[in-house]
Amino acid sequence: MLLMGNNFEISIVATSEALAFEKIDLAVQEIQRIEKLLTTYNDQSETNQINLNAGIKPVRVSMETINLIQRSIRISEITQGAFDISYGSVDKSLWNFDTNMKALPDVAIAKKMVRLINFRNIEVNVPESTVYLKEKGMRIGFGGIGKGYAAERAKYILKSELVEGGIVNASGDLTTWGLQPDGTAWTIGIVHPNFANTVFSYMNVTDMAVATSGNYEKFIMIGGKKYSHTINPRTGLPVTGIKSVTIISPNAEIADAMATPVTIMGIEAGLAMINQIKQIEAIIIDDNNNLYTSSNLHFK
Repeated sequence: MLLMGNNFEISIVATSEALAFEKIDLAVQEIQRIEKLLTTYNDQSETNQINLNAGIKPVRVSMETINLIQRSIRISEITQGAFDISYGSVDKSLWNFDTNMKALPDVAIAKKMVRLINFRNIEVNVPESTVYLKEKGMRIGFGGIGKGYAAERAKYILKSELVEGGIVNASGDLTTWGLQPDGTAWTIGIVHPNFANTVFSYMNVTDMAVATSGNYEKFIMIGGKKYSHTINPRTGLPVTGIKSVTIISPNAEIADAMATPVTIMGIEAGLAMINQIKQIEAIIIDDNNNLYTSSNLHFK
């Protein structure tokens, strides 16, 4: 089903099909609630109210949004700005990943446009429950973390309904819990970086989340070189060198949020960062199909 602009698939263990649909419907309602909260396609959403008042005044929002923004800022600090929810500040006219784009944006123009991307200019006032974007023209968006957050919330709802096992898959960002009906762990496929619908390897997981960021779905070819839809917030230009990054973590929100910054930071810096964080692993495939993993992951 299409939710938050992504295909969500929910599979659970239940005693009957009717009961399964009843529980899944509750999870869908939760994802729809989050979509209304975070969407940038509705002026009345909390996200857009914050954006519309950038450089003007703080906006009172729910503690749920406050908490998500605070967690996003912490990830920005850990990744030294490679993850930044204020990426929405950049005009979409800078890059448009369709067949009409035949050249990269001008380097100087791109650099000028990314000046508004700065998580340090997101001011959160917890006692007042407000968020203020200090610069006029700044915009936040939850495209890099929202799917994972929604998947975790859906899982929380289902577990609170005593669903013993399942998978919530948000277009490849997925979270698992419990076991399959036969008592075995869930089997997760790792997408082949050259073919969006092909799996190159599998892993068995439970109570874990997996998220993949790759250039196999959205990219452009310019001068025979492939450019990912992932934009470096420091330069405003597409990232090259890495085909896909898969993050494995107990939490889908963290897995979702960490996949893109590893792509931006590059293999060496990205893996060095992952190796310093407990309970998070990474699989990276570069443009030459070489495979790299974090130090605690032994992958064939």
